[in-house]
Amino acid sequence: MSAAAVHSLWTTAADPIAKIGAPKIEYGQLSPTLIVVGAAIVGVLVEAFVPRRSRYYAQVFVSVVALCAAFAAVVALAAGGYGTTKAHIAAMGAIAVDGPSLFLQGTILLSALVGLFTFAERRLDPEAHGNRVDSFAAQASSVPGSDSEKAAVKAGFTTTEVFPLLLFAVAGMLVFPSANDLLTLFVALEVFSLPLYLLCALARRKRLMSQEAAVKYFLLGAFASAFTLFGIALLYGYAGSVSYTTIARVVEGNVPSVDPALANTMGNDALLLIGAAMVVMGLLFKVGAVPFHMWTPDVYQGAPTPVTGFMAAATKVAAFGALLRLLYVVLPGMRWDWRPVMWGVAIITMLGGAIVAITQTDIKRLLAYSSIAHAGFILAGVIATSKDGVSSVLFYLAAYSFVTIGAFAVVTLVRDAGGEATHLSKWAGLGRRSPLVAAVFAVFLLAFAGIPLTSGFAGKFAVFKAAAEGGAAPLVVIGVISSAVAAFFYIRVIVLMFFSEPRPEGPTVAVPSPLTMTAIGVGVAVTVVLGVAPQYFLDLANQAGVFVR
Repeated sequence: MSAAAVHSLWTTAADPIAKIGAPKIEYGQLSPTLIVVGAAIVGVLVEAFVPRRSRYYAQVFVSVVALCAAFAAVVALAAGGYGTTKAHIAAMGAIAVDGPSLFLQGTILLSALVGLFTFAERRLDPEAHGNRVDSFAAQASSVPGSDSEKAAVKAGFTTTEVFPLLLFAVAGMLVFPSANDLLTLFVALEVFSLPLYLLCALARRKRLMSQEAAVKYFLLGAFASAFTLFGIALLYGYAGSVSYTTIARVVEGNVPSVDPALANTMGNDALLLIGAAMVVMGLLFKVGAVPFHMWTPDVYQGAPTPVTGFMAAATKVAAFGALLRLLYVVLPGMRWDWRPVMWGVAIITMLGGAIVAITQTDIKRLLAYSSIAHAGFILAGVIATSKDGVSSVLFYLAAYSFVTIGAFAVVTLVRDAGGEATHLSKWAGLGRRSPLVAAVFAVFLLAFAGIPLTSGFAGKFAVFKAAAEGGAAPLVVIGVISSAVAAFFYIRVIVLMFFSEPRPEGPTVAVPSPLTMTAIGVGVAVTVVLGVAPQYFLDLANQAGVFVR
C-alpha cells in the first residue's frame, strides 16, 4: 500500500473527530460540589506538605470554610430561582439542578458541618503523653496493639486524613441525589462510599471492632454496588440509554430513534423489572431498609462515634434523595409495579427496626435499629407518589439528620476507663450525675419517638399525612403502631437515666470543647424549632418538592 493511500486512510479516519463538540458545563450551578471537591484536594495537599503539628488546624480551617462556602452557593442558587422557575438539567444531562437537589444538598452540607465539629473534638479523652487526642487512631496503618501503634501514640500523631475523607464523602453525597443519569449515580455512590469504608476503621479505642465494622461494611457495600451496576446495565439494555429522561420516555411507550444494535432488547419488560429492582435494591441498602439492613447495627456500633453520627445523617439524606428521583422521574410509569413492593419493604422495615431495638443493650446498636425504623417511616412518604410525599420526605430528612448527629455527639461524652460507655447499664442514673447531658439526650430520644413539640412529631405527621392522602392508609396504621413500639424503648432509656440509682463505679461525663457543644446545641435548637414552629420549613420543603424532567 502506498504512503499516499495510508495517508488518505488516516485523514478520512481522523475527519469525524473534528465534529466532537466541547462539553458545556455550567460551573456556577455545580459550584457547591466543585467547592467541596476542591477543598478535599487541598486537604490531601495539606497532608503532604504541611508539618504534622499544624495539620489539624489547617484541615479544620479548610473543611469549615469549604462547607460554609458550598452552603452559601446552594443558598445563592436557590435565591436565583434554580429550585423553582429556572430548574433544569445541567452538565450535559448528567446533573439535575432543581428544588429537591438544592434542598438535599443544603441539608447534607449543614449536617456535614455539624458532624465535622464532632470529628475535630480533642478534649474528651485524657491527654496521652502530653498531647490532646481525638476519636481517631494515632496511625491507621499500624496493627492494633503493636509497638508501632504505641510509638505513634507516644509521639502524639493524629490521623488528620479524616477531614479530606469527610469532604470527599460529602462531594459524592452532593452529586448522588441530583444525578440525572445512571452512570453519574453510580460514580457518586462509589465516591461517597469508599471514604466511609475507611472512616469506619479508624477508631482510637476498640480498634479491632472498628476494623471488623469497616470490613463488613465494605464487603456488603461492594455487593450492593455490584447489584446496582448490574441493574444499570439491564436498564441500559432496556432503554438504549442511561439518561433518566430517556428511560422514563421508553417506560411510557414513547420510544426515541434507536441504535439498531439495541433494537432487539428495547422495551423488553423483563430487563426493565429486573434492572429497576436491582438499582432500587442498591439504594435501599444505603438507607438501611429491611432486608438490606444487616450492616447497620454492626457498623454503627464499631465505627468511631463521630463517623457514625455523620454517616447515619448524611448517607440517609443522599440515598433517599436518589431513591425519590429514581422512582418519581424514571419509573413513574411503573408505579403499579413498584408500589406494592415498597409497601412490603416499608412495613417490615418499620416493624423490624422497632421490635428488634427493644432487645438491644448497647446504646449505639439501639440507635442503629432506631434508624432502620425511621427508614421505614420515610418510605411511607416515598410511597405517597405525590408532591406532598416529596416535600414531607425532604422535611423529615432535614429534621432527622440533626437529631441523629446531636444524639451521637451526646454518646461521645459518656465515658469510662475504656473510652465511651455505650452499654445501657452504664447510663443508669445519668440524670442525677449529669442532669444537663441526660436532659439533652432525653430531648433527642423524644424527637426520635415522635412526641409532639419536637421535630420528630412534625416530620412523622407530614409523612403519614402524605401517605394517607396517597391511598396508603393501612400503611399509616402500621406506622403508628411501630411508633408506639419504638416509643417504649426510647422512654425506657429516659426512665433508666432519671429514675435509677447511679452506680458508684459508673461512667463520667466528659466536658467537651465548644465544638461538640455547638454540635449538640444545633441539634437541640433544630429539634425544638422544627417541632414548635415547623410551618416555614414545611413551606420551604413544599416549594422544593418538584423534580425537573
